[in-house]
Amino acid sequence: MKTVRVKKKMNNLSFSELCCLFCCPPCPGKIASKLAFLPPDPTYTLMCDESGSRWTLHLSERADWQYSSREKDAIECFMTRTSKGNRIACMFVRCSPNAKYTLLFSHGNAVDLGQMSSFYIGLGSRINCNIFSYDYSGYGASSGKPTEKNLYADIEAAWLALRTRYGIRPENVIIYGQSIGTVPSVDLAARYESAAVILHSPLTSGMRVAFPDTKKTYCFDAFPKFLT
Repeated sequence: MKTVRVKKKMNNLSFSELCCLFCCPPCPGKIASKLAFLPPDPTYTLMCDESGSRWTLHLSERADWQYSSREKDAIECFMTRTSKGNRIACMFVRCSPNAKYTLLFSHGNAVDLGQMSSFYIGLGSRINCNIFSYDYSGYGASSGKPTEKNLYADIEAAWLALRTRYGIRPENVIIYGQSIGTVPSVDLAARYESAAVILHSPLTSGMRVAFPDTKKTYCFDAFPKFLT
């Protein structure tokens, strides 16, 4: 009998976890989440004033801010609560006073709002759109843990905040998802009308992140809503 030693982890999966992936559902969902969510150390903090209504954004050096304080003043941050009980950080970037559309941007799996802030300024200025984004549970200043169910609750809370706090109508919202952000974006777009939906590097399913050659869809696969 030939003995094979697994010396390296596949996408951070140990040999025992690979065994669980096929032998012990619902463990596969947890393993897929481990692959899907890679929250960095927070690159920003939010400080609330005495009134509890105004939040100040403080960026660390790792946020790699590329603009002046004038552009930073165009960023409004606040916290909102999800249906799962987590408090998530939200960011509204006013890039253009005459913007017709606002992008509801769900970012990738290995960044937070601090790292994305300069990108949002540049993107919104180029396409003449305002940007509204949020950090997933367990990312940045957001509480909780990143899970599939929390993703859906996070974007729901962001959508409601965008609609109620800023009075932006659905026909003026473009839902934009990047990488893991395409998962909540598709879920939201399936339930609400919007101006458009943009999927940037979308996932096919959780299993296919770990095993790209996977052809069959298993009942325990992560992100089943995305497959439908």
